[in-house]
Amino acid sequence: TTLVYRGSGVALETLALPDALADGELLCEILLATVCGSDLHTLQGRRAEPHPSILGHEAVARVTRSARAGIAVGTRITFHIVDSCKECTYCIHGLPQKCLSLFKYGHALLSSGSGLNGCYASHIHLRRGTHVVALPDHVPDAIAAPANCALATMVCATDSVAHLGTFPRRRALVHGAGLLGLFGCALLREMGFAEVYCADPIAARLAIVSQFGGIPLEKDTDLTGTVDLVIEACGSPDIVPMSFAALRVGGVFVTVGLVHKDSAMTLMGETLIRKCLTVVGVHNYAERHLDRAVEFLSQHGASYPFASLVGPPHALADHAAAIASALAHEWVRVSFRPTP
Repeated sequence: TTLVYRGSGVALETLALPDALADGELLCEILLATVCGSDLHTLQGRRAEPHPSILGHEAVARVTRSARAGIAVGTRITFHIVDSCKECTYCIHGLPQKCLSLFKYGHALLSSGSGLNGCYASHIHLRRGTHVVALPDHVPDAIAAPANCALATMVCATDSVAHLGTFPRRRALVHGAGLLGLFGCALLREMGFAEVYCADPIAARLAIVSQFGGIPLEKDTDLTGTVDLVIEACGSPDIVPMSFAALRVGGVFVTVGLVHKDSAMTLMGETLIRKCLTVVGVHNYAERHLDRAVEFLSQHGASYPFASLVGPPHALADHAAAIASALAHEWVRVSFRPTP
């Protein structure tokens, strides 16, 4: 059973499971899928995606058939949102998310392979170049489902701390208190930052920041020249001037959310040069970041109320209510449990 997107909404349809698996492939049952904001943008017509297709890329799955050595039937996994060749220049040099033969789950036509390419379905067919990570039993589905998108992306973003060199990690600023931002606050605190401020124009989102290690940024708080690291996870270019003013000499600015056409930034080259700033763009992540995302959840997942961000699971047949709930922002993540 699947939810098929045909350019205007989704509908329940049945697809056949593959008769056989090629070497390295996996057939998996989706245990829980969460609805990423990018899928909502697609359903709202704000983002163009090929169709017909099965949307959804955040999920926890259980292997039901395996043609890959070392991955046993019954293993509960998360998986990389892309399939990559492991041989092109980008794969070899640590950017598999830019593979020259890239395939992205939740963004592929039904005519590609078996068609079971997205997570709003009872099963997903994982290709041989897709990195998978076994999940520890103590990490629940609700916490693990967004790990292969929001969390792994923020693990990649926080890699930029390396650009700070030997400077102490004293103060960070995260723009956006959605799931990316909340994961970012928790990650940075566990990395040793003494203060992690978080900014968001929506009061209800800002109200829960402290539960994830962040300090809500008040309008009268002056951070000028005192911030080591800024992570943009809000999608608004309006925060750029304030962010560059907040950064100290030698600081780092990371942009994650400005993946849209209205992303022109106001940036003074003189400020960038005189303050010796580093600017980093992050899009998706590499396999190592998913490994570390799972390690983070295993070690620190119980320290933060991540499960409270995910709503009770909907059946696929209840898709209209689920999507309405997501659009109304009733939960940070709305979820589907495709199989009873």
